[in-house]
Amino acid sequence: MLPNVPPSRLKVLSRAAFTSRAQTIERMPTAQRMATLLAFAHDVEATAQDDALTVLELLTKELLAKSASQGKNERLRTLKDLDAAALTLSAACGILLELEPAAAQLREAIFLQVSPVQLAAAVEQVESIARPPEDQYYPEILSRWRTVRLFLPLLLKTIDFQATQAGQPMLAAVAFLKSIEGQRQPSMKDAPLTVVSKGWARWVCPTPGEIDRHAYTFCILEQLMNGLRCRDLYVSPSVQWSNPQNKLLQGREWVALRAQICRTLNLAPTPDAKLTQLKQQLHDAYHRTAQNLPTNAAVQIVVAANGRQTLTISPLEKLEEPESLRSLRAQVAALLPRVDLPEVLLEIHEKTGFLDAFTHAHEEGARADHVTTSLCAVLVAMACNIGLRPLQRKDTPALTKHRLAWIQQHYIRVETLVEANVCLVNAQKNVSIVQAWGEGEVASADGLRFVVPVKTLNAGPNRKYFNGGRGITYYNFVSNLFAGFHGLVVTGTLRDSLVVLVGLLEQRTGLRPRELMTDTAGYSDIVFGLFWLLGYQFSPRLADTGEARFWRLDPKADYGVLDGIARQKVKVHLIENLWDDVLRVAGSLKLGKVSALEIMRVLQKGGKPSTLGKAIGELGRVAKTLYLLNYIDDEAYRRRILTQLNRGEGRHSLARAICHGNKGEIRQRYREGQEDQLNALGLVTNVIILWNTLYMDRALDHLREQGLAINPEDVSRL
Repeated sequence: MLPNVPPSRLKVLSRAAFTSRAQTIERMPTAQRMATLLAFAHDVEATAQDDALTVLELLTKELLAKSASQGKNERLRTLKDLDAAALTLSAACGILLELEPAAAQLREAIFLQVSPVQLAAAVEQVESIARPPEDQYYPEILSRWRTVRLFLPLLLKTIDFQATQAGQPMLAAVAFLKSIEGQRQPSMKDAPLTVVSKGWARWVCPTPGEIDRHAYTFCILEQLMNGLRCRDLYVSPSVQWSNPQNKLLQGREWVALRAQICRTLNLAPTPDAKLTQLKQQLHDAYHRTAQNLPTNAAVQIVVAANGRQTLTISPLEKLEEPESLRSLRAQVAALLPRVDLPEVLLEIHEKTGFLDAFTHAHEEGARADHVTTSLCAVLVAMACNIGLRPLQRKDTPALTKHRLAWIQQHYIRVETLVEANVCLVNAQKNVSIVQAWGEGEVASADGLRFVVPVKTLNAGPNRKYFNGGRGITYYNFVSNLFAGFHGLVVTGTLRDSLVVLVGLLEQRTGLRPRELMTDTAGYSDIVFGLFWLLGYQFSPRLADTGEARFWRLDPKADYGVLDGIARQKVKVHLIENLWDDVLRVAGSLKLGKVSALEIMRVLQKGGKPSTLGKAIGELGRVAKTLYLLNYIDDEAYRRRILTQLNRGEGRHSLARAICHGNKGEIRQRYREGQEDQLNALGLVTNVIILWNTLYMDRALDHLREQGLAINPEDVSRL
């Protein structure tokens, strides 16, 4: 029955069970109570498995980290012994290098300097301390056998792992571990060895025909986590660790929709026409860039000592502000009124009705008296990170402790926050001044980092951003109108390229951005390929543009002065052989059948792309080369990317100023709470942006009425 129930309805019912008291559920009509509890059980089963595997991932990381730390400390402790043994061997080898006598005389000369006992001891000492280059502190990992035994039996018993074709060998190894569970000295002769990595091989099989159970278990546990991360292994039901490939268009559904998807994405059922078109675009772009190179002072070709050619690009100079712009900015700022944040929220609600998007979790249409006042207070508390206490007023019914807690529990959730944000973004794009900034066709994406000092599964370490602690990233998408049209919370500092497509495909505002700009972390060949397939332009600011690879489709083409730069050849056969699967992925993303985050995990496989990922990556290399040629040829394009990224940074600065409580740290323990709070922060940030937009527009009208001549170019830079 459940597959026929819309996921959104299941989520609403489950949320109702989560937020209701047991007595409330008990008083429900029988049909409603059963539906609510069934949805709750279905949701909890999936989230429980997700949490169990997330804990497993954290335990595995911690185990490896502690083993590495122990190994490094042991290395430091034994350096003195290693130095002594190495000096002894050095003395013996020095004699070997200096003398050329017969063997007997040579041995005699060495033993005069270093006795046989000393030499043998030094060799033994070096062999016991020195580590091979591929060593990953395996002995230290093996010493943690008791830690693994605390959870492994229950893990194998309760989690039913499934596998794609690529993960079948791994699944067989897990099944073998399950079969020997409970045996003190099991026979290891039937253990599948195809998944044993090179680094683990000498520990798993110390002698021919022998398999060490401890080493084999640790090896399989490590490979199990690798398989889960790239979704060669998966579990069901699950949200975070499910199999994205099952969600792709397939079978009759794909056959029926194939032609429609090709028309929608402007792609062809066969790759020939598109490859011919791309080849011509590359040809034109190379020749245009080569022709303009002599007059392009910012770009130079440098020949390295090995004869290899690379490009160097001079950084953009600061764009000076004319006096008219500085004067206009000061006059507009002087006209803006100074008001408190709660007043801003209430005023914007009067103009847009955005607070009406907040509905009761399971009693649609239920509205309490003065609910807008309560909602504003809760949003201020969450966005400013100060908690509800500073907003409480015993003498005001809308601001009592119990009212605010009730509003937060039943009205504030991701769905309502998203709907409210849609109201704000759509309202802002209709303000007159916004037309000078753009049409919302350009956007940027970047992450805002927050330390999470409490114990939580949904936080990761990164010393650069979180010092010695853990944290999360609020990855948000900002249009060239300054409004944030989508945001999501990711653990730690998850690579941007995994989530960079999510905002364009899943946002629900009236904006239709066609070009997205990011920093270098958002870049990969697969991302370029997916953007091209879906009809978007990907424009990252690459930190190493000069060292980037330039690709060609025609190996015989002559690109003039750029011929030495275009050294790499696209593997066209990969694209041709997998074109139908490439279209299926693009169509599934376009129709929302699968999340961009899920499919990126499958395609990239932790840095080792799948065969399909490689095919999309080959397309991406063509799209990337076209972008790079345009990037180096057009200074205005480079500046436009920088300007949009700076707009995103400005928005981040505003969000930091708002989220000032608790040292700017997020202290929610669960993913849902973190998502609610940071989406509330994004919403309040957009409220301030809309308020500023409205009053800046009125200020400009006032200045024009006073007879001030305003330069349109100055307005575009306000």
